[in-house]
Formats: sequence, C-alpha cells, structure tokens
Amino acid sequence: QWVYNILEKKAEADRIIHENPDPCNGFILVPDFKWNQNQLDDLYLIALVHRREVKSLRDLTAEHLPLLRNILQEGQEAIAKRFGVPGSQLRIYLHYQPSYYHLHVHFTALGYDAPGSSVERAHLLADVIDNLAMDSMYYQKRALTFALRADELLLKKFQEAGRV
Repeated sequence: QWVYNILEKKAEADRIIHENPDPCNGFILVPDFKWNQNQLDDLYLIALVHRREVKSLRDLTAEHLPLLRNILQEGQEAIAKRFGVPGSQLRIYLHYQPSYYHLHVHFTALGYDAPGSSVERAHLLADVIDNLAMDSMYYQKRALTFALRADELLLKKFQEAGRV
C-alpha cells in the first residue's frame, strides 16, 4: 500500500526527486528509506513505475523497453542534476526475487555495498534492456537463480514441493 500511496502522492510527495507522469512509461524516483540523504557514499534511490500490472522481472517483455529506457536515462539525469553523481558512478538494478511485487528499480552509489546488490539477486537494468531487445520473452523463458534465507516462507514452499 505504501507504494501506491507514493504513486498517488498521498505520502512522501515532498521526497520525490523526479517524476515522469506518463501512465504507461512513467515512474517516480524517491530516496530509499535506507538512505539519510546526507552523504553520497551510500546514495540509494528507488524508481517506482506507474503501471500496476508489472510486478517483477518475470513480467517484462520488449513492450516495456520504452519504460525501462526512461527509467535508465531520466533516473541518471535526475541524480546527476540533484546530487552531482554521474551515471557511471551508479549501480542500477532490479531484484529477483523482489521484496515487494510492484516493479521498481534500485539506484545506488557504485561503491556502496547495498543489501541485495550482489549477483545472486541483482540484475543490472542495462543488461535487462539488452536481453529484452534480443528476445522479447527472455525473462519468461530463462531460469533465474536466486538466494533465499533459511527462514523465508518461499524456501519452505520450494521444499514442500520437492524443488530444493
């Protein structure tokens, strides 16, 4: 619900760094709660897409390339303008599995070892764009490896199904 409150500007409207209002290819860029906005070493922002039907990496097809390219370009430009951090100093990625199922993209300082930024969970946005440009159904076809904590419900479900 908090994602929808941000998108509807019922919450955190004063924290919006950038917005592309297009309902299909737009998004809102906000600082992540993990970042205090006082230092750039641990810069951390989240782009929340306006489209509600796109839940995760698995939903993406070539149809979403304009949206993803907007997030990449406009997100980098907004961060450079507001914080003086160039795109070359950012790690821009999606999680799989995500912590919540509404498509969002993470922007972190390249030197910051953010939780979930490792290869087991993070998929670089530039790579996602390239993969979808090569094959529209790439993320519906590809096996995606991901790590789970021992106490996660999803792991229990996989174990019960005999998949682990």
